[in-house]
Amino acid sequence: MPIREADPWRMQYFEGVDCPEDVNVPTEDGDAWLWYPEYKWVYNKLEISESQGFACGPHGLEPPSFPVFSKPVFNMRGMGTGSRVMRNLTDYKTHQKPGHFWTTLLEGEHVSTDVAVVDGEAKWWRHTTGEPLKGGMFDYWTVLADSKPEIEEYCGDWLRRNLTGYTGMANFETIGARIIEAHLRFADQWPDLYGGHPWVDALVRLYRDGVWQYDDSARREGYSVVLFGAHNVQYHHPPRDLIDDIRAMPDVTSVQVTFHEDRPPAWHSMPPGGFRLGIVNCWNLEAGMRARERLALSYWSTQELRSARRRRPAVDG
Repeated sequence: MPIREADPWRMQYFEGVDCPEDVNVPTEDGDAWLWYPEYKWVYNKLEISESQGFACGPHGLEPPSFPVFSKPVFNMRGMGTGSRVMRNLTDYKTHQKPGHFWTTLLEGEHVSTDVAVVDGEAKWWRHTTGEPLKGGMFDYWTVLADSKPEIEEYCGDWLRRNLTGYTGMANFETIGARIIEAHLRFADQWPDLYGGHPWVDALVRLYRDGVWQYDDSARREGYSVVLFGAHNVQYHHPPRDLIDDIRAMPDVTSVQVTFHEDRPPAWHSMPPGGFRLGIVNCWNLEAGMRARERLALSYWSTQELRSARRRRPAVDG
């Protein structure tokens, strides 16, 4: 299937969807980089800052004032790797490094936004907020039913000025309705909460025909509840029948087991605070929390500890 998905636990959202062999739908930044060379500059985060008129520059050029935010110019693996706040000149001189840059430290709500784009014009929006934990982890995400007019106006204008000619999905990470990251793909963690197969059919039409046609009148708020465990543990997948039982719980829409059990833990891109074991998508947050508890208990008997000290997987990270 030409919907290119690197994570097998997310193929469940695209199974049975009719997608022609000559239509390529990216879900990974690496594929989007290769397939859209004219627009791949959006993965240069310094250029994203410059495109919005922020005070910014590569390490080696001293910021005129502090605090600033510092991160890699490119980070194709996500998870905020290498990012930090620099509060003064000593902080900057201590931590500056090649390939990183500084930019305006933004304040406000952090929102992840998916948008369907036709020739640089936004045709459909969906916004998600996360409940953060320490160490770069999230307890759960809320896929909002409501619009975010300030983000849609700002990012819509940015699209018209910077991505004319582009047709496909885009994802923005914003703080205070200003862009901190842009991607030429959508968030493939919750297509079921966007509308399931009818939404995926619209996605295929966007890439096949260059149009966006989707009846979103039944949209509703959903949740994506995340389970983290400790690092330095070789986990094994829970039994298939247990996953099926959790999936069948009321208001649960899908369950993802988000790691390769045949690969070393260090090969996975994970936040410093924990190792992501699974995700439960649902329409009711309490139902999702109960489902996560059942999933967490399954790892207590299947994990293979690599550290000398035995630790229990953390439900809330």
